[in-house]
Amino acid sequence: MAGVPKRTPAILFFGMRIMKIAVLPGDGIGKEIVAEALKVLRALDLRLEMQEAPVGGTAYEACGEPLPGATLELAKAADAILFGAVGDPRFDAIPRDKRPEQAILGLRKELGLFANLRPAVVYAELADASSLRPEVVAGLDILILRELTGDIYFGKPRGIRKLESGEREGFDTMRYSESEVRRIAQVAFAAARKRGRKVCSVDKANVLDTSQLWREVVTQVGGEYPDVELSHMYVDNAAMQLVRNPKQFDVIVTGNMFGDILSDEASMLTGSIGMLPSASMDERGKGLYEPIHGSAPDIAGKGVANPLATILSAAMMLRYSLEQAAAADRIEAAVKKVLVQGLRTPDIFQAGTRKVGTREMGDAVLAAL
Repeated sequence: MAGVPKRTPAILFFGMRIMKIAVLPGDGIGKEIVAEALKVLRALDLRLEMQEAPVGGTAYEACGEPLPGATLELAKAADAILFGAVGDPRFDAIPRDKRPEQAILGLRKELGLFANLRPAVVYAELADASSLRPEVVAGLDILILRELTGDIYFGKPRGIRKLESGEREGFDTMRYSESEVRRIAQVAFAAARKRGRKVCSVDKANVLDTSQLWREVVTQVGGEYPDVELSHMYVDNAAMQLVRNPKQFDVIVTGNMFGDILSDEASMLTGSIGMLPSASMDERGKGLYEPIHGSAPDIAGKGVANPLATILSAAMMLRYSLEQAAAADRIEAAVKKVLVQGLRTPDIFQAGTRKVGTREMGDAVLAAL
């Protein structure tokens, strides 16, 4: 990953790298979409050692923990993690620390996955699928960098307490250190150097002290990259500009909570949340790769989920953590070819195209390789 030190090469076997991948399908449609990505990965001429483990609600049902120790150890030992999705409404009433979503939060914390890369790219073939006019989104190519391990999601103190009046009060703490802001900013500027050389830092510095520090540190880091244009934008304006004129952005860097919201908004510019991959990286380039959509339990088992975001996540994994750019290029080209052929899962179906299911879409990508 740009701005992150290279990882030590994996074990060599007869001159070829053995790359260890922890496969964590998770809940809902996770198993279906991950299965299609694995099918594509196995077709490549690479030495991949892929081992599967339970996570999320599936793991909770099996052993009472959303992130079992064995799963965490597998993830720590791997060169990269391919992740499906977690979440199931059946577990909404259990204690918070046992809920499926705690698995992904635990992995981010335990593995130090601080940088979330979410590209939002509009394929020419899908420009009409966006909720915005085609001319607004055609050619869109944004990279949102979200800081993952700080901010209000992890800040303490937090909780629910009873006031003297007897009324209950909920409270959370938003906090960032200079070093946390600096390292995500460095990744953003380094990434921009390989793209359009523009970084927009999003904050709420007119209201929040945390954001004032964020802006100061990002500005300092920007001085180390004179060839990259830096701008600042308040989060409410950024949300509006993403709909009004999204192509003005190249790289957006922001904190955990703002990034959570803005990256989901940007995903819908592309026509479907089912098309977008993501990467969560540590300081050495090891990453967890997952589609940005959720577990979608309402369609699980129906064979209609779009596997392309997961397949593209596998391509990102090859490119950023496993240093296999040529293989990543092959997968991305195959996805493009399938779209040109007019194949569409229900979430991106348009008149004049052919509707296919999860497995058929995976088979089409495999054939396009």
